[in-house]
Amino acid sequence: MLFDRRQIFAALAAGAAARMVRAADDSVAIPGKRPMILHNDRPEDLETPVRYFDSYLTPVDVFFVRQHIPRPAPIDPETYRLTVNGMVSKPLSLSLADLKKLPQYTVPAVLECTGNGRGFYSPKVPGIQWGRGAIGNAEWNGPRISEILKLAGASSGAAFLETDGADTGAIKTPDFIRSLPMAKALHPATLLALNMNGQPIPNLHGFPARLVVPGWDGTSSVKWVIRLSATAEPNRGFFMNPGYRYPKYALPPGTPARPAELEVIEGMPVKSTITAPEDQSKAPLGPIAIRGFAWAGEQAIERVDVSTDGGSRWREARLTGARLPFAWRLWQIEWQPTDPGYYTILSRATDSAGRVQPIVAEWNPSGYLWNAIDRVGVTVEKA
Repeated sequence: MLFDRRQIFAALAAGAAARMVRAADDSVAIPGKRPMILHNDRPEDLETPVRYFDSYLTPVDVFFVRQHIPRPAPIDPETYRLTVNGMVSKPLSLSLADLKKLPQYTVPAVLECTGNGRGFYSPKVPGIQWGRGAIGNAEWNGPRISEILKLAGASSGAAFLETDGADTGAIKTPDFIRSLPMAKALHPATLLALNMNGQPIPNLHGFPARLVVPGWDGTSSVKWVIRLSATAEPNRGFFMNPGYRYPKYALPPGTPARPAELEVIEGMPVKSTITAPEDQSKAPLGPIAIRGFAWAGEQAIERVDVSTDGGSRWREARLTGARLPFAWRLWQIEWQPTDPGYYTILSRATDSAGRVQPIVAEWNPSGYLWNAIDRVGVTVEKA
């Protein structure tokens, strides 16, 4: 019996739907995850509801998922091999056991989808309409990329590191390959992570090994890594050019970018997110705890200010957690509204480089790097 493409995709969708459970708030659970906001089921694109952001480390079962092409078949840890080649004197084929024998390092770091917040841009741009939840903070553990490249005898003339995962393009979708400047690849915080929050990385997040590039956009942190290549030039595939590039100069909203004036996205901007109260929620008149998190790419968070009157007055929130680059800090402030009514709450972060979260994010046609002052509306009601 022959099937056309629509029948095949319908069957795949039906199978995926059978594995999902929809919650009362319209979020969806798939195996290994609590209910998440579903944007795509094949490949899986899952957003974390803000109610789960209540701890320093984001639990693995609520960590967001972004995949450009369907994930590969489960990789057998016994037969897994990492190829290290290119401009090296000793090409390598490393097993998972080989990687575990290398010194292991732990780095707390945020991963954020480059398009996190895309749904807030106006005018709207195409792509997944992420809200606030395509982000998470985890502890990553594994060998340093620098030590793997040292084993292979990487050439000093290699200016880039090309990384490929086991996932492959379907139909006309290109393979997902990314390049890093060698200076960032050799940074001591850049890892080939084997563990996530103290446990082996789940398949959804790149088992058995994923690149973790702290402070840079999430697309740099390639999953299911099977090849590292030292190269003189960056990869020129779709996911390096034109994909994941940002205008050098600010554009009027709604206008296209000039290809010659686009550059590869690297470090992420300063940003804060309000997690409680939730947007458009209701609260009884009385003390209200306003909470959230803030992070700043390769910088550390210095302070977060909060306004409960739409920006007329600001108060500094209390930060918790160490002042570290790469990871987020939680913040909280107590608020006692005097009257019932509708209030607009704003949060604004400042980082160790003096960058301040802007009132308006720079519009761009791909909807990348949204970092405008966060805002939620809450209705305070008489008790």
